[in-house]
Amino acid sequence: MLKSKLSKPCFYVGSKADITDLMAIRPKLRKSLGVKITTNAFYIRALGLAVQKYPLAVGKFDGNNIRVAERVNVGFAVNAPQGLVVPVVKDAGEKTLPEIAREEASLSNKARDNQLRLEDIEGETIALSNLGAYGIDSFLGIVPPPTSTILAVGNVIPTPMYRGENDKIIVRKIISLSLAVDRRVITEVYAAEFLNFITDELQNPQRLI
Repeated sequence: MLKSKLSKPCFYVGSKADITDLMAIRPKLRKSLGVKITTNAFYIRALGLAVQKYPLAVGKFDGNNIRVAERVNVGFAVNAPQGLVVPVVKDAGEKTLPEIAREEASLSNKARDNQLRLEDIEGETIALSNLGAYGIDSFLGIVPPPTSTILAVGNVIPTPMYRGENDKIIVRKIISLSLAVDRRVITEVYAAEFLNFITDELQNPQRLI
């Protein structure tokens, strides 16, 4: 991480996503699909789809060239008894939401039981870090050495908002998203479009199912 911080000229962009509908649909999906769908599974799925449209997100600066990875392998941080570990969901762009959910649950359990194998933690091409469960509203991640992009997700915050013709106040569930990227690979506009795509997908969870 120190080498990454010293060698990668990163910049950061952020947005907020209304995941009220996403949170509401999760219990229904558990009944219909027979698997618990975590918010992380949605984030991994959204990253997989976003990279298909914005492939430079899994690019890497290699000398004077940019090398784009052939696979979308999402490494996600897990707080395990032995410390922070990063299992990897391989080919996230090709897998369905239930497939990702099952794999994410299996890898998380292995991480907490200290049973991860080498193949479970290698091949990361893009990263996800979610500190929402720890009450953190927002934060900026450090791009891991094998990647050029990390998505950081904060806590779900109930937020009063004005909606409707009568300006009725309703409470929506809002999260903060931040993206850290290597400027040698991705421009500010490209990163903004990439993050906006992720935000839009999370706000329309039916697209992710």
